[in-house]
Amino acid sequence: MKTLKVTLDYGRMGLPVELPAERVVGPLTIGDVTPLEDPEKAVAAAIETPIGTPPLREIARGRKSACILVCDITRPVPNRTILGPMLKVLHEVGISREGVLILVATGLHRPSTPAEKVEMLGEQIASAYRVEDHHGTRLEEHRQVGTTPRGIPAWIDSRYLGAELKVATGLVEPHLMAGYSGGRKLICPGIAAIETVKRWHSPELLEHPNADYGILEGNPVHEENTRIARMAGCDFIVNVTIDSQRRVTSVVAGDMEQAFLAAVRFIDGIVRASVARPVDIVVTSSAGYPLDTTFYQSVKGLSGCLPIVKQGGTIIMAASLSEGIGSPELQSIFREIPSLEFFMERILDKDYFVMDQWQVEELAKVRRKARVKIVTDGLSSEVLGRCFVEHAPSVEQALASSLAEYGPEATIAVIPKGPYVLPTLL
Repeated sequence: MKTLKVTLDYGRMGLPVELPAERVVGPLTIGDVTPLEDPEKAVAAAIETPIGTPPLREIARGRKSACILVCDITRPVPNRTILGPMLKVLHEVGISREGVLILVATGLHRPSTPAEKVEMLGEQIASAYRVEDHHGTRLEEHRQVGTTPRGIPAWIDSRYLGAELKVATGLVEPHLMAGYSGGRKLICPGIAAIETVKRWHSPELLEHPNADYGILEGNPVHEENTRIARMAGCDFIVNVTIDSQRRVTSVVAGDMEQAFLAAVRFIDGIVRASVARPVDIVVTSSAGYPLDTTFYQSVKGLSGCLPIVKQGGTIIMAASLSEGIGSPELQSIFREIPSLEFFMERILDKDYFVMDQWQVEELAKVRRKARVKIVTDGLSSEVLGRCFVEHAPSVEQALASSLAEYGPEATIAVIPKGPYVLPTLL
């Protein structure tokens, strides 16, 4: 039997697997785009000729303080490339180092470790500037700036609101609820309080059919965090897109909405990969480090391939899960619920709320359609069972048992980079 050798993104090193070539559709990959020859030079050019705003130096002139939002360790953003040219301009127009706060937009994720701050920003920036984490559960560190038409209270980090210059950076990539990351997402949920996020991530929004990968129009999750970001204010953004090797392929800068949408237009066709018909089995990943360190983040690898898996099919995902399930709150949900059906009934009661429940809700969407087998070194079979998925010792063994179940006509799609690719049906 002829085999196809593929390396799935797994941890920092990848996971080589062998698949039966005659059964495989794909690999489904990000489209080829020539990476930028000098990304830092491209950032410098973009902030001088932005979309929808004056150049950064004109906006920053005369201001004494700046808050720059950056993603936390769960996103592979080339922060050093972005921040270098920006900081140079800010200092040239009179904002001192002491006047700059780099605020890590953790949302409701755990705080960054000192080593992670160095990994994200580089030793030079991490040691020379004030770098602080957002703490979403500390309401006293936030200020309410309004309420959206859907009734979501907008509580935003006071440090950001108090800065004379407000800047957001980030990466535009597919997102399982908001359509695409980047732009407004650094503000909500990045620096929003739990009182905001729990409403923004409520079943009322997440069960909407447009709250999905690659969809902005009519997506209530996107609409609401855009409104919240407008209330908070944002003077300037710098966002990038990356290729399959995480090299920068484009830079946009300027207006929070116009520049973000320009990046979406650039990346949308590149990340989509089509198949002619649904498949029985999808072999995928959660895009490797840093996205596959927890089960919480790895749900994205499962939900991303839903459009192409048959009802009653199987998803086989490789993820390192080196940090385990995720937050204590998420762990408590899995300890307490007897089934995902029970959980869905519970969250539809407006009096129920546990932080990170939204990821279990996304898992429930996956499990309503497909069986899930996880290949990992990070969690035991017993723990995975409590998360309503199965453990598999290897991708090859999981695949062999699934092929035996579905028969000789079974088809397989392989997505080595998981949720960075948007699989769609022709």
